[in-house]
Amino acid sequence: MQNMRRKLEMSFPIRAVTVRKLPVIFNVQQERMFLRELEGCLNSPRPCLVLDCSGAHQIDKPTAYLLLCCLEEAMKRNGDVRLAAVRPEAEEMLKSAGIDRLFRIFETVSEAIDSFQQPLLDAVANLCAEDGRAEPAEHAA
Repeated sequence: MQNMRRKLEMSFPIRAVTVRKLPVIFNVQQERMFLRELEGCLNSPRPCLVLDCSGAHQIDKPTAYLLLCCLEEAMKRNGDVRLAAVRPEAEEMLKSAGIDRLFRIFETVSEAIDSFQQPLLDAVANLCAEDGRAEPAEHAA
């Protein structure tokens, strides 16, 4: 199975994922700088962005707005933004504002990065299973 996975990964390139650390505190100038820094990533086709929130102890309204702006720009280009390492107090703010339902949130940055690759590999594995080259996942031992 590992051999097949390697062949699939060679046939279907791994998607490029950009990881950026969310600053601890935002002011207007930092927000503009952060958005400019992300502009290149978000202007590409199907942008995949992971925001590392480990340094943000809380997410206030301006930061939440910034997250939503990033998500909007990514979605305009058929991409996505995922959050990683969100602290409990910051996650509580996201929940209270209802924003948590808009993002996929992961415990670690690596889990968030892997989440961008998994749907592609699953789809290819299912195609191979239908073609008789591998067992479907639900019947695998």
